[in-house]
Amino acid sequence: MTPPTEKHDTTDTDLKPAFVYATTRDWVGYFQAIDGREPRETLVEAIKRFDAEAVEATRFAVDLGCGEGRDSAALLRAGWKVHAIDGHPDGIRRLISRGDLDDPSRLTMQLAPFESVELPACDLLNASFSLPFCRPECFETMWTRIVDAIRPDGRFCGQLFGDRDSWAKIPDRSHQTREQVERLLEPFDVEQMKEDEREGEDSHGTAKHWHVFHIVAKKKQDAKVGG
Repeated sequence: MTPPTEKHDTTDTDLKPAFVYATTRDWVGYFQAIDGREPRETLVEAIKRFDAEAVEATRFAVDLGCGEGRDSAALLRAGWKVHAIDGHPDGIRRLISRGDLDDPSRLTMQLAPFESVELPACDLLNASFSLPFCRPECFETMWTRIVDAIRPDGRFCGQLFGDRDSWAKIPDRSHQTREQVERLLEPFDVEQMKEDEREGEDSHGTAKHWHVFHIVAKKKQDAKVGG
């Protein structure tokens, strides 16, 4: 997603809110700012829904934009096989070095940008706050790959960013209107979609307007493949 940035020597008390680093794609700073946080609620909800379905086989998830690995670690603890993908080497490094990886033999990792990654067939594709960083000209192709990779009755969970989010004005970000989100989700039965719109700011008073769709969706049996 972005080339490596310079090493950060700041202490935890010097860290800014995580979104400040994400604004400039400063992934080293971002990973440091979110270190130790719990898995995303959309992933927790998706795992809960899978657990309610009686399946004996080990399920397989792709964690697209895995970052420092909080969601990958949660999937491993839940007994899943996981293929974690990130475009920044510091994310992969932090994932490897986590101390809470349950049975790392069920984990594979890939360093690759959204624009070139090939996605394996999976039961769950998790994209926590990562898809906005796919370049807009590549987003439709990337989304088609996501839909095609998810098996029937599998799930997508993650976030899409709305058109009123303050990052929408940044040229290399992908944002959607609610109507566009609904169109993207046509191959799925939407189990949860929360539209979150609110004001925020960093420690220096820099404004950030959030407009985010939090999604858990189950792929239809008769979903069309190939967009």
